[in-house]
Amino acid sequence: MKASPAFLAFDLGAESGRAVLGRLIRDRIELQEIHRFPNGPLQVGDSLHWDVNRLWKEMKHGLVLAASEAGDSLVSLGVDAWGVDFGLLDIDDHLTGNPFHYRDRRTDGMVEAVSKQVSRGEIYKQTGNQIMAINSLYQLASMVQVKSPQLAAAHTFLNIPDLFNFWFSGVKATEYTIATTTQCYSPLAGDWAWDLLKKLEIPTSIFGDIIPPGTVLGKIKTSPAEDVGRGDINVVAVASHDTQAAVAAIPAETDHYIYLSSGTWSLMGIEVDRPIVNDPSQAYDLTNEGGYAGKFCLLKNIMGLWLLQECRREWARNGQEYSYDDLTKLAAMAPSLSTFINPSDASFLPPGDMTVRIQAFCRATKQPIPQAPGEVIRCILESLALEYHSVVEQLSSLSGSPLPVIHIIGGGAQNTLLNQFTANATGRRVIAGPSEATALGNILVQSITAGHVASLAEGRSLVRRSITTHQFDPVDTTRWDEAYRAYIAIRNP
Repeated sequence: MKASPAFLAFDLGAESGRAVLGRLIRDRIELQEIHRFPNGPLQVGDSLHWDVNRLWKEMKHGLVLAASEAGDSLVSLGVDAWGVDFGLLDIDDHLTGNPFHYRDRRTDGMVEAVSKQVSRGEIYKQTGNQIMAINSLYQLASMVQVKSPQLAAAHTFLNIPDLFNFWFSGVKATEYTIATTTQCYSPLAGDWAWDLLKKLEIPTSIFGDIIPPGTVLGKIKTSPAEDVGRGDINVVAVASHDTQAAVAAIPAETDHYIYLSSGTWSLMGIEVDRPIVNDPSQAYDLTNEGGYAGKFCLLKNIMGLWLLQECRREWARNGQEYSYDDLTKLAAMAPSLSTFINPSDASFLPPGDMTVRIQAFCRATKQPIPQAPGEVIRCILESLALEYHSVVEQLSSLSGSPLPVIHIIGGGAQNTLLNQFTANATGRRVIAGPSEATALGNILVQSITAGHVASLAEGRSLVRRSITTHQFDPVDTTRWDEAYRAYIAIRNP
């Protein structure tokens, strides 16, 4: 009997990377984690980088394991990863340097510096993208400012998943969804924001062709092919931004919903048919990000579970080891709705000493200062839920729809306390799951590309049959509405 087709998803996150094998078996997608490996910032002197060479070694090992497990049924592979970061290749297709981490401090002050050359309003008008110092535009502008030799030697700009696609396939191209994270792309023009790049003296020659998600780049090239003893495995440029891969796997049955991709970052948005770039979207600082199957996503980037992750690492360095479940249980027992932070405050972006900075924020805003780990985590989770309330209001006003349901996807969907807080704060039903949305979406795009699934709608129906979701309905909304007013007062003093 012929084996069910199998697809390999490389899902690269800020904390770890994974090789996940997906099989289409009857009317379901079945996932198998083949290989997991750590990821994180690499400190070199005063700079933060990504260790892409080590990631590449781990991914090739994952391919070997997947090919051994799936045999001839392995059809293709696809890579998804975080947005904004990039590698620069020289004329010989070698990296001009190890890619920088978006939390590197070289972009400190770059939003203000760039605004002296091109106004924030003009940048938003051209890119429809939330103004954030981490964006590729500001990273590149910082390299222009210091006359970076890496930028001077560059011939090709590739976002992180595009870089690995190139190493797998030998084809240099920029996948559409990841291009739209850079703030170097114009969603209205459907091309790179050439005028903006020229004004900022960013070399336009480094930007190449933009290809749609679901493009087959070709077969794996010689080195990985030799590793697995096969050269017939396709490399597919999936929805390469991990958020858009996850959105493809949302188990929604209607069009009127909000999604929340919950992980290191929280990305909260709605699917729309065309970009929304106007005065209200600019005032709300919302991003228009390209999605799969011709969709756009109007969304907000929120700092997310990074705050919790950094606190956990800080406590571990001090000899206090907590699992995520431990911290959630401690938070559940802590006093409620007493202290809030603005999760996206710039002070929380760099790594290290997170509890100190949270306490400093509370002190500066004249609030009770959380001390015990449970109090700190409760402050983080409640503040995130209240920030979600704010973004829900913005999205509802622009969509003209009540948007009664929030679909929470990604690893954060497993945090039942935050899910309930989100329902309470927003007054909306929350449907949590799948937690493996990114890998599912990656595999879904590959299976559509290979002709095994007919459409995105059919694929989402397949996802619904493959997973279990959990529902959270709002309670105690009066107290949360009062808390929201207090939150807005400290968020916008």
